[in-house]
Amino acid sequence: MSMQGVQAGRRKRRVEEESGLSTQLTCFLLGGAVGALAALLFAPKSGRELRGDIADATRQGVDRARDKANEYYEVSRERATELYSTASSKAGAAAGAAREAAAKRGENLSAAIDAGKRAYAEEKRRTESSNILNQAPTYYEPEKP
Repeated sequence: MSMQGVQAGRRKRRVEEESGLSTQLTCFLLGGAVGALAALLFAPKSGRELRGDIADATRQGVDRARDKANEYYEVSRERATELYSTASSKAGAAAGAAREAAAKRGENLSAAIDAGKRAYAEEKRRTESSNILNQAPTYYEPEKP
């Protein structure tokens, strides 16, 4: 049997053990809920009193759940506000740095363009002045009658 086969077998057993544990836990919790419901229904109270107790317990549970939900909402909202402000400030800083880099490159580019224009104008001036001194001879063909 290869090493991969051994490892695959171990993984399979681990998955089976974990799924068996989750099934056992689910059955335990369901049994507890059914037992609690049976205890309430067979309690030595009248139906009206029992329904009132169930309603009170339900209201209290709903109120506690609502309070917890509001608490989680506030904590989440504060955290989201913090994250937004942090991201906003970092994005602003990055945009500023990019703007500065673009401006610097733009200055370098415009300086290079200006230098190129000056060099072109200087070379053109030199070429024109040398052409005046060294003009090529012009050959004319006589007109034919």
